[in-house]
Amino acid sequence: MQQVERTAAELAEAAILRAADEQRFIIALSGPPGAGKSTLSEMLVAEFSRRGQTAAIVPMDGFHLDNAVLEARGTLARKGAPFTFDADGYAVLLQRLRKTPAAEVAVPVFDRVLDLARAGGRIIAPEHRFLIAEGNYLLLDEDPWKRLADMFDLTVMLKADPGELRRRLVDRWLAHGLDPEQALARALSNDIPNAELVVRNSRKADLEIRD
Repeated sequence: MQQVERTAAELAEAAILRAADEQRFIIALSGPPGAGKSTLSEMLVAEFSRRGQTAAIVPMDGFHLDNAVLEARGTLARKGAPFTFDADGYAVLLQRLRKTPAAEVAVPVFDRVLDLARAGGRIIAPEHRFLIAEGNYLLLDEDPWKRLADMFDLTVMLKADPGELRRRLVDRWLAHGLDPEQALARALSNDIPNAELVVRNSRKADLEIRD
């Protein structure tokens, strides 16, 4: 935890220095599933607050395609893969947040318990100067994700040891009630290939952090 706190402090300091007088500054916090992006994002918001700055998280997961859509396409088993998100919709949201910083904007968030995205689940207000765009594929160097490249003022890639990622991803499914064999199968069939894709095909970030 202390390492994450130090990382959050360093990232906040770097962002504040780069932001200068910018009214809105967008940070891309990317990395494979299980790398700790959500935890770091929350700690980064808290760190900005300690420094007298306002920040909010704009999660990519809010743009999961609905299960009904994925089922109709035959891709429900791959939920979480790049093609199971509305990447273009996320790009439009980021453009709106950048171009209209004085406006209040509702953004969707993903509810893990309900396994669906909730429209208007979070409000980005004009006072939120620093926005943390958080998600697996923000730096993926392939269409349509690479069209996000111009949206960010600072890019960060969070990495973790492959063995540790595997353990965390299996633990996620265990927490959802699967037995160990089922949890491993789910991780190997989707989560781990997605993690490998992020590591292999993402653009180099301004900052790289190993959890």
